[in-house]
Amino acid sequence: MSLSVKFGVSTWLWVSPFSNKDIREIFDKVAHMGFDALEIAIEDPDIIDPVAVQSAIQEYQLPVIACGAFGPTRDLTHADTGIHDNCFRYIEKCLSYCVAWNSGFLAGPMYSAVGKARMVPPEQRLAEWHLAVRNLRIVCEMAEAKQLQIALEPLNRFETDLVNTAADMARLISDIGHPAAKIMLDSFHMNIEEPDIVKAFQVAGKDLIHVQVSENYRGTPGTGQTNWPAYRKGMEAINYTGTISIESFTPKNQELAGAVCFWRPMAENQDKFASDGLSFLKQLYA
Repeated sequence: MSLSVKFGVSTWLWVSPFSNKDIREIFDKVAHMGFDALEIAIEDPDIIDPVAVQSAIQEYQLPVIACGAFGPTRDLTHADTGIHDNCFRYIEKCLSYCVAWNSGFLAGPMYSAVGKARMVPPEQRLAEWHLAVRNLRIVCEMAEAKQLQIALEPLNRFETDLVNTAADMARLISDIGHPAAKIMLDSFHMNIEEPDIVKAFQVAGKDLIHVQVSENYRGTPGTGQTNWPAYRKGMEAINYTGTISIESFTPKNQELAGAVCFWRPMAENQDKFASDGLSFLKQLYA
């Protein structure tokens, strides 16, 4: 069975934060490598000109996927409602960029701050869950007003204590109860948390609108221990037709370096990381 999927790559593979000075170089690089899409990690919206990105999209005929960055100041389950308000403002700006770039959704683990992993009493965890549900429903209403969706990402247990698996995320979007709430899955987190990769895709089902991939050690796809045939089988099981984006980082990542524990490069050359990864994925999904 052949899958009609597209292949993307995250700006995080090269730069952090992505800004105006990076637009032309990265669009040119990614287009010439043969990717179908560029995933832009929006760490600081104020240093990205959405019009300049829109021009690059048209010039290179390279669609954009928008991914948010959720550090401690953008935490919808924080005890301080001022932190929620800051996160809402950030998400609103990101959503406006999605509209400008004709991106259908904003992706990311926007239910909590990346790296917020604690042992807390069950009643506190439940309270934070309800807080995430309430605030994400607001985010869904913001997205719906712009005819957009949100793609919510489970993270591994070392990066969040709230949503770790596809089943957790399916329960969260069920509790949110809004049609704009959808799912994104990332192979790095799945390799840690999912006992059955195929079943995880089946659990996400029709709500899965984006996939990110890297090796089990966050390196180049095809160079590690990941059970790649299971990922293809899982996507075939639900007839996934979206984008598969390579996402990894450099140690220079400003917003998330500590949270994702990236202390060293995962490849000798980031361009080779991207091009070799793309070649592997194209062969896998041919």
